[in-house]
Amino acid sequence: MSTPAILVDNVTVHYGEVLALDAASLTLDPARICGLVGMNGSGKSTLFKAIMGMIKPDAGTVRINGQSPGRARREGGIGYVPQSEDVDWQFPLSVRDVVMMGRYGHQGFTRRASKADRAAVDEALDRVELGEYAGRQIGQLSGGQKKRAFVARGIAQGATTMLLDEPFAGVDKRSEATITRLLRELASDGCTILISTHDLHALPQLCDEAVLLMHRVLMHGPPEQVLQPENLAMAFGLDVLNRDLPDQDVHARKERTA
Repeated sequence: MSTPAILVDNVTVHYGEVLALDAASLTLDPARICGLVGMNGSGKSTLFKAIMGMIKPDAGTVRINGQSPGRARREGGIGYVPQSEDVDWQFPLSVRDVVMMGRYGHQGFTRRASKADRAAVDEALDRVELGEYAGRQIGQLSGGQKKRAFVARGIAQGATTMLLDEPFAGVDKRSEATITRLLRELASDGCTILISTHDLHALPQLCDEAVLLMHRVLMHGPPEQVLQPENLAMAFGLDVLNRDLPDQDVHARKERTA
């Protein structure tokens, strides 16, 4: 039996008196793409932070390929594509600089890029179709190109686990198709991918499995099973009789209940 790529075991997290995660448990096998679904305030961002070792749970454990999150992160095993609002796009970094950050774990204390580092960055940029934008300031890219730049950072890093927070929000169709293709290729190469998303219609085509979260894991299984209206009702409070709910309705109801 293989070691789980991501193991979250009965993790509880509080922010003061606010309960963010309540004995949440999740196991992902290697080389799988999993969609994380839940309304704002359901604990998705907290789960990501616990997996990356950015917060210490009040209870429970997290392991990444059998390692602690901190060790996995230090060894470059975890890649992260953040939401756009979490990034200072005015910071004077080029696209190449951002992708080169993924190589820091390979460079030691000097942070001096080697020939191998530069080659890895060039290959990653070409793979996400951003080679011609390498010298451009990161904030000058379109929304989709910015997402692709952070995917390239994870590729250059050699991450075996990647977390993506709303990677399709505000992106153009070309970038969406490129990111989807890249994620499928990465999974085929053995990378485990966890995606937080509100794009419910895209989940069955992109993901091997899906998780429904509302402070704890309510359901984990094939996307077509998890996305049944009666299951979504547990997390979103949706009308279970509406079996063709468009994404914008999910957003509207989510915002009214957040």
